[in-house]
Amino acid sequence: MTYKVIQWATGAMGKTCLQAVIDHPAMELVGLYVYGADKVGKDAGTIARRDPVGVLATSHIDEVLALDADVVIHCARILPPFGSHDAEIIRLLESGKNVVSINGYSDPGRWNGARRIALEAACLKGKSTLMGAGLNPGHAGEQLAVIATGACSQVDRVDIAEYVDCRAVKHHDYVFGSLGFGSDPATTDPNDTTWGPASLMNGMYSEVLSAMAARLNVELQRVETEHSVFAAAEDLEIAAGTISKGRVSHVNWRWAGYVGDVRRLTLSIHWFMETTHLADPAPPLWEIDIVGQPCMRLKVEVEKNPQDTSRVTAEQLGLAGAVINAIPVVCDAPAGLCMRPVATPYRADLGGW
Repeated sequence: MTYKVIQWATGAMGKTCLQAVIDHPAMELVGLYVYGADKVGKDAGTIARRDPVGVLATSHIDEVLALDADVVIHCARILPPFGSHDAEIIRLLESGKNVVSINGYSDPGRWNGARRIALEAACLKGKSTLMGAGLNPGHAGEQLAVIATGACSQVDRVDIAEYVDCRAVKHHDYVFGSLGFGSDPATTDPNDTTWGPASLMNGMYSEVLSAMAARLNVELQRVETEHSVFAAAEDLEIAAGTISKGRVSHVNWRWAGYVGDVRRLTLSIHWFMETTHLADPAPPLWEIDIVGQPCMRLKVEVEKNPQDTSRVTAEQLGLAGAVINAIPVVCDAPAGLCMRPVATPYRADLGGW
């Protein structure tokens, strides 16, 4: 079977997803939405550093809505507050297109009230499905950690730590705005829900804990934050600009999920521009600790194929792979808000074995 795919946005992650769609034998690119005026009208293959494919980029959503497609890979740059892209996702769903988002929606049914009603109504109208997919959110907690508990007869607690070196990220507004780097630690309270980055991250990653809890057949009573920021030990020259000494160079986002009064799930994400504040200057991408019987510890690295000499990072490739493997699932799912299954493995029958 061939899936007709629209790629939405071509930032670092979006461009890698675009490349994966073009390269995959079971995927047919039928549309491309871009934000940058300099990309409008260009062939998608050219943007993806591939041969031309005959699909031209557009910045008009009506042109995208008019296309016949099975699924949209939604890779818009994250902006606070969480849910800021709901309006365009709703229009895509209403037009009959399934949507896979890399920016949350791990458990879209978690959000009660008007937001959930609007998303569900859009799925009902378009007979379409919304699902999140990616690495984190999407894979580390919702899939890897949950599957690992299958070797335990007792689970008391699951802790996940992620470490992301952000020094190569080039987009100035994203680094100093959405991610919160360069802020003044003296006046920045990362646990203030009105702070822009926190208003975005809290919604996105509390969904991860909610999805994990659902897979473990428990219900979270609450999610508490324990975020902290660290100051640069010296002036830092990074790809996006300069972080002055004393300004935020490292953010540790941390969410704790409680079942009853007992802390059961913890997700800790270190985004750093220097390794000064890390216990291990060369940490793995993920550490997953399961306290129970038996206890388990997983250290996960993601590395590129040795033959790949491109500038694309291993994390970007992993995210694209996770999205590609989710496409058959979302297309086959009943209309509505869908939590990604515990396992969405590589499909050899679609991959060309």
